[in-house]
Amino acid sequence: MKKVAVIVFPGFQILDMVGVAVFEVANTLPGGPHYALEMLSERGGGVRSSAGVRTETSKFDECRFDTVMVAGAMDIPEATPGLIAFLRAASVESRRTASICTGAFLLAEAGLLDGRRATTHWFAARELKRRYPKIRVDEDRIFINDEHRWTSAGMTACIDLCLAMVEEDLGVEAARSVAKKMVVYHRRTGGQSQFSALLELEPKTDRIQKALSYARQNLKKELSVDDLADAANLSRRQFTRAFRAETGQSPAKAVETLRVEAARSMIEEGNHSLEVVARENGFADPERMRRAFLRAFGQPPQAIRRAARAVA
Repeated sequence: MKKVAVIVFPGFQILDMVGVAVFEVANTLPGGPHYALEMLSERGGGVRSSAGVRTETSKFDECRFDTVMVAGAMDIPEATPGLIAFLRAASVESRRTASICTGAFLLAEAGLLDGRRATTHWFAARELKRRYPKIRVDEDRIFINDEHRWTSAGMTACIDLCLAMVEEDLGVEAARSVAKKMVVYHRRTGGQSQFSALLELEPKTDRIQKALSYARQNLKKELSVDDLADAANLSRRQFTRAFRAETGQSPAKAVETLRVEAARSMIEEGNHSLEVVARENGFADPERMRRAFLRAFGQPPQAIRRAARAVA
């Protein structure tokens, strides 16, 4: 059985504890339990999260764990001497050392990420890069595993991180079973972007949201403005005016954004040829998809594929 230690501190983000649930659910799989979970803190006892919820913990003692994972916070957490000393010692004894969200700052302060690739919540990524220039910060990744140093983005990215660990330990089918029981999408690849096109567009009315949902479900089609207007139950003129007012984009630009996001996800998560990816997402040919990727990401699909394989 693998011992997993989760380190918390006053003001930790309670949502990071969702990652603990991944291991809990994995314990219900055949042959389980597979993990022994322990909550740790510098002083032990009840530790209050930023939401006010208290978690019971044990005081730092032994350092021999299979996996040591430090939680994050809404802000950059304080790196106390006792916490840093424990992380350094535990990283030597443990197979994996990990952080969730801004917990990456604690691993960084302990020197555990020097010379490695790492990520954190997008709002803190540039500060991580500024404070710790020896780290190769990738500010738009869901999670990164660089030689047994795992870091993740914030909030729900802890689920993807922990599912990837279960996959490494127990196999793809086990991780898929855990995801299914948790009613979440089978883990996003580490190389996947932290951002979503629909979140960026932020439509304000149900009609425009309906048109965008229709577009996302029918990317393989031509998707004219008339098609989207019909989905929104508006005239072409009304739709075009309302769409730009609510999203700040033209319908054509928004559809391209949805297409490149879906194509990027397909490239990151599978081994489809670029011709298939282009066709399935409504691009006339791979060259048009390449130009759209350069506009959206500043790099071609081939570069996206290489980056995804590097962190798989």
